[in-house]
Amino acid sequence: MTDELTPETPDEDEQPIKQRKNGLYPGVSDELAASMKTGWADTELRDLEPIEQAPNTARRREALSRRFPGERLVIPAGNLKTRSNDTEYDFRAATEYVHLTGDQTEDSVLVLEPRENGEGHDATLYRLPRSNRENGEFWLDGMGELWVGRRNSLAEAAALLGVDCADVRELAGSLREATGPVRVVRGHDAGIEAALADKVTAERDEELRVYLSEARLIKDDFEIGELQKAVDSTVRGFEDVVKVLDKAEATSERYIEGTFFLRARVEGNDVGYGSICAAGPHATTLHWVRNNGQVRSGDLLLLDAGVETNTLYTADVTRTLPINGTYTDLQRKIYDAVYEAQEAGIAAVKPGAAFRDFHDAAQRVLAEKLVEWGLVEGPVDRVLELGLQRRWTLHGTGHMLGLDVHDCAVARTETYVNGTLEAGMVLTVEPGLYFQADDLTVPEEYRGIGVRIEDDILVTEDGNRNLSAALPRRSDEVEAWMARLTRQRA
Repeated sequence: MTDELTPETPDEDEQPIKQRKNGLYPGVSDELAASMKTGWADTELRDLEPIEQAPNTARRREALSRRFPGERLVIPAGNLKTRSNDTEYDFRAATEYVHLTGDQTEDSVLVLEPRENGEGHDATLYRLPRSNRENGEFWLDGMGELWVGRRNSLAEAAALLGVDCADVRELAGSLREATGPVRVVRGHDAGIEAALADKVTAERDEELRVYLSEARLIKDDFEIGELQKAVDSTVRGFEDVVKVLDKAEATSERYIEGTFFLRARVEGNDVGYGSICAAGPHATTLHWVRNNGQVRSGDLLLLDAGVETNTLYTADVTRTLPINGTYTDLQRKIYDAVYEAQEAGIAAVKPGAAFRDFHDAAQRVLAEKLVEWGLVEGPVDRVLELGLQRRWTLHGTGHMLGLDVHDCAVARTETYVNGTLEAGMVLTVEPGLYFQADDLTVPEEYRGIGVRIEDDILVTEDGNRNLSAALPRRSDEVEAWMARLTRQRA
């Protein structure tokens, strides 16, 4: 990695480039500074068309305005976070900010300012303008244009996003002087929160955060399209993995992780969460993301992964695959039980159903199987009442999906887990059975086997649609699919 410019003649009181001394940068001659100010073409972009989701984000801001009349609302994108020393993690804008703007730029802040007549709000997006060429910022500052790339001017951003833009460097001062009720989404921008420290309360701010979470429960057509894109790329990523399982056997689970990541970066922004590439007994660890274990023929691979689109909507899909292409009899028995449970769960997803219905339906099937196999004493109703099946089922059967892999997570219980499904909601259905390697309550041959099957389900007006239906689920279909891809590899 290239280091930032080091002055040619450092002195003992030299400061970092980002810290100016009396408006000048140390080690930069007047002649060089003058040269760098001139001779640059006009690169302002004109006649820009708004981004596709601009009408949707405008409607969301209008709904937010109606919910909190007369209050100033502050929604930050967040700041870069240091990874180590002078390098940062890749930036991922706050979900609330993205949902309301379609923008993904660090240090930006959306402010809804109540109008003086009490009717609605004026929205302004505060962003960093293009880096300054007059004072040398564009080439001497570590975050300048020649170091990290061009950013849109305020005029360009306004045209793209459909909202007025202003310089974010002026925002903290104006917020300190602001009067009237204010709410801010916390946890993303410490500087903005400090400017509002004497004007906000945790309770009121939490009401704003909860509202914004619940506003994402029902997806519009644009969002559903993006989720389908994410799922389609994810399906191709799973195909990529099957084609290289022989190489993964020669290396580790990391080969699987890297293979899927390549698809995510080529077709989208990133993975939507840390990929779970769990081979053998690692499949019994629900969030195995170390991905440093061996991949062995005869074992199962539990692959839980999702591509995140360039607009930050993510898929979340799981398949449990026989590494050598064929399930053993016991693996198939456990897999088919989970498949049957998932089928029952998916069938329960429909408008008007309780959110918990699909979980209850899947858990009943798994409890029945555990009783049938003699692993827990029935009857099934007793098992379910006491939750005894949870020793092996462990987790809930699904969650909302969208800009976050666990979307709408701070919605109120009564509107989410105790709520009712409506058309436009997208959720996962993902039952599993996990027999830990050290579980002495099950026969030895079960130990170390973990199976999960997960699909992304859209609630429709008349039932549901499986967005990830292109990826085989039934055990015989999985084997045939793997055999076909393996032949292509050869």
